[in-house]
Amino acid sequence: MSTECGTQAEAVTRDLGFDCHDVSPVLSVRPPWDLAHWTMPLLEVLVIAGAVFAFVHALRRKRAGDPVNLALWWASLVYLFVIEPPLYFPEWFGLDEIYGFIFAHNQFTVQFMWDRLPLYIVAFYPMISQLAYEVVRALGIFAHRGALAGSMAVAFVCQVFYEVFDHIGPQLKWWAWNPDNPIVNQPAMGSVPLKSALLFASVSLAAMTYLVVRFRGRWLLAGLLTPLSMMIAGFPASLFGTNVTAQAWVLGFELVLIWVIGGWLVLTAQGLPESLSPFARFYPAAYLGAMAVFWISALPQYFGAKDGVTAAGTPVGSGLYVLACFAGAGLVLARLRRAPVLV
Repeated sequence: MSTECGTQAEAVTRDLGFDCHDVSPVLSVRPPWDLAHWTMPLLEVLVIAGAVFAFVHALRRKRAGDPVNLALWWASLVYLFVIEPPLYFPEWFGLDEIYGFIFAHNQFTVQFMWDRLPLYIVAFYPMISQLAYEVVRALGIFAHRGALAGSMAVAFVCQVFYEVFDHIGPQLKWWAWNPDNPIVNQPAMGSVPLKSALLFASVSLAAMTYLVVRFRGRWLLAGLLTPLSMMIAGFPASLFGTNVTAQAWVLGFELVLIWVIGGWLVLTAQGLPESLSPFARFYPAAYLGAMAVFWISALPQYFGAKDGVTAAGTPVGSGLYVLACFAGAGLVLARLRRAPVLV
């Protein structure tokens, strides 16, 4: 049994429909029409196109004298390559007994590292960080309330846009969490571990944004330091050891703070808004629209699920929380309408 495909990894990938022993250690490429679900190649196009769009926009901002967008784009990749390998291969870093095997991605068109890292995930980090930052920048929160308040608003925007993706992924077999890992994957909200919803979807991206804005352009430092913010935010829940209920209350409270503070900042942004770039004007709405299509297609199986599992054997997310996130993202898009269009 190889360290790259242990017993638990083997079980999770088998449920996804492939054998983790039969993969390339460097790069895999497969036809998009051979993927496990029709949404998967569309997801790849949506996310990769968003990352490219964000990069082009960041270059334009850089040429106009603002290095933050481009620094944040690169910091997102540094953070990716710091945080993802230990998640995929905890045994490489001596973390297997502490965290265990956490999850596995399904096989996408382009994949790296024993099929653990899809290309679209590489693109997802700079895409979602740029989406949230550019939205909050356009609302004028950074300019009028500073880096800390702006980053709290980023935490909220990341939460509502990220979680509509996070809660549908397991149902459509985009990835699978390891059900035999209560250390990291419990407590959970539907199919989504609360630690993921809080630390990955909000805390890390908000902290990275703060570091990039505060230290203006030091993207390498920001990417390297971002994981420390996750340790700090996750520490209160860790004090309760294996008490899943207590952990859920602590993590839930932190998540509520993000909604209340970040949502209030977005809702009450009264300063003169910045110019609305083509990226902020079009991409967040396109992303949210695509996620809505994916969710509508998944609703029959979602409503037919029993005990949180569909007839296809996949776990479902929290429909009520997703509705709240769609509402929050809709609020963000509505607030963007007050910003002048950049011509």
